[in-house]
Amino acid sequence: QVQLVESGGGLVQAGGSLRLSCAASGSIFSSKVMAWYRQAPGKQRELVASITRWGGTNYLDSVKGRFTISGDFAKNTVYLQMNILKPEDTAVYYCNTFPSANLWGQGTQVTVSS
Repeated sequence: QVQLVESGGGLVQAGGSLRLSCAASGSIFSSKVMAWYRQAPGKQRELVASITRWGGTNYLDSVKGRFTISGDFAKNTVYLQMNILKPEDTAVYYCNTFPSANLWGQGTQVTVSS
């Protein structure tokens, strides 16, 4: 069974940086678009960034210029470099395909203090 394991979250002050990593145990990403999502308390999960195997990327407007998604489709790994973090970026971050598969990992908590 495919598993998604996210890591790299933590507590950081506003303006700081974090790098999230995601590893899939199976080939879930092999023919899909890789993506990062996040869910803040009391809010719906939202798509943060996505990347195609040809390197095309898309970002949520509020993170453009601050976040960078990258991935290795051969290794089923995806990363999210987050710079200039803001308190509103506080959320649990998840990786998945886009559109999302009915399979979610535990996520990794990102907390940005002001």
